[in-house]
Amino acid sequence: MEDYSRLLHNLHDKTILGINPPVFDFAYFDFWAKPLGLLYILETLRRQDNSVYLIDCIYEGRQTPKTYGRYKPLRKQVKKPLPYAHIPRKYYHFGMTKEAFIQRLSQIPTPDFIFLTSGMTYWYPGIQWCLKHIKEIFPHSPVILGGIYAQLCSEHAHSLGADGVQTKPLHIECSYPALDLYDKPEYGVLMTSWGCPLQCKYCASKILWPKYYQRPAEEIIQEISYQERIPSVHDMAFYDDALLINKETHFYPLCNALRDHFPNLRFHTPNGLHVREIDEKCAKILFDTGFKTIRLSLESTDPVIQKASSGKVSEHQYVKAVENLLRAGYTHEDIETYILIGLPGQHFESVKKAIDFVHSFGAVAKTAEFSPIPGTAMFEISAKEHPELQDEPLYQNNTAYCGYISKDITPEELQILKDMAHRTPLEKK
Repeated sequence: MEDYSRLLHNLHDKTILGINPPVFDFAYFDFWAKPLGLLYILETLRRQDNSVYLIDCIYEGRQTPKTYGRYKPLRKQVKKPLPYAHIPRKYYHFGMTKEAFIQRLSQIPTPDFIFLTSGMTYWYPGIQWCLKHIKEIFPHSPVILGGIYAQLCSEHAHSLGADGVQTKPLHIECSYPALDLYDKPEYGVLMTSWGCPLQCKYCASKILWPKYYQRPAEEIIQEISYQERIPSVHDMAFYDDALLINKETHFYPLCNALRDHFPNLRFHTPNGLHVREIDEKCAKILFDTGFKTIRLSLESTDPVIQKASSGKVSEHQYVKAVENLLRAGYTHEDIETYILIGLPGQHFESVKKAIDFVHSFGAVAKTAEFSPIPGTAMFEISAKEHPELQDEPLYQNNTAYCGYISKDITPEELQILKDMAHRTPLEKK
């Protein structure tokens, strides 16, 4: 396994360029998405007297404003890669154009090193696109590829042409994310903890962060302060997979500090909260602290699937959590609930039951299509029936897998379920 941690710590007086690539996919939504790991790296390098630059192809290709600082990015329909030829859906390049990317590259002094990050495994065409244009402008600048795809699909990542691939998490001193490298960022991002103590069979958290670690509240407050000083920042997104674990000793003291230091910031939890932790006290603290986006991780009402989710939520716990949130001051429309679609062996009626269950309490259902992630137990199950998943990450795409590779739910059934979820409980009645 390759580890460039030593190289990173030995870089001084160099010119460094970090790049977040565009996304090639059927759909893309901005859930307060920023390349947090890359931003930590750039800040670390800047503190070692390096000159650092950032090109975020998604942010710099933003177009239509949405709520709480988010944007819809530019999109351009492009030819589908061969594995998607049979899928009757349009395929897009999301983010800045080729012309804009090349212009931005030409404005930057020749880098001594380029750090290229990655997200979903099936987004690697964006990496190929970047590498092609980077090598045209900076043919002699070494490119180090890192991020989620590089760690989960390291063998495939080596085939793309980067000069190096970081196949494990970098060992760096977490300082602050270099958010000021953006032009007027509307929101900040952070994690109060690394990893998750649970072991859900479809989640890669244990692979990416083998050890669960909760950061000291003082360190978190300093990090938020660093980002909040940027005048355009009014929102903060928590990327934690397990924000409410050890809530009495971790989350509650943090919320006390958030209320004292940042009364005007709005907070968001795009990754979903553990439902069983939301008792009456927790719900009130969430509301009083200023958490505006509440997403609950229900995932399913099917006992088999709940077991695959580490048994982290029961129907009774979900009902109590919704009641507690409403009592604390949230509206039904504020309470969004993730429902998984497309897990191996999951069928139409199972998902429909979960959506109806959420709607019966007036909450909003948010469908999340299953993506088989390499290294997880669910991936192994899926790959036994669909061996192509092992060699071609494009087949791991949630749209491709749920609607057209897996036969458990048909494309027509999938659309019905998504339409059902998108209807509000009032519309449903």
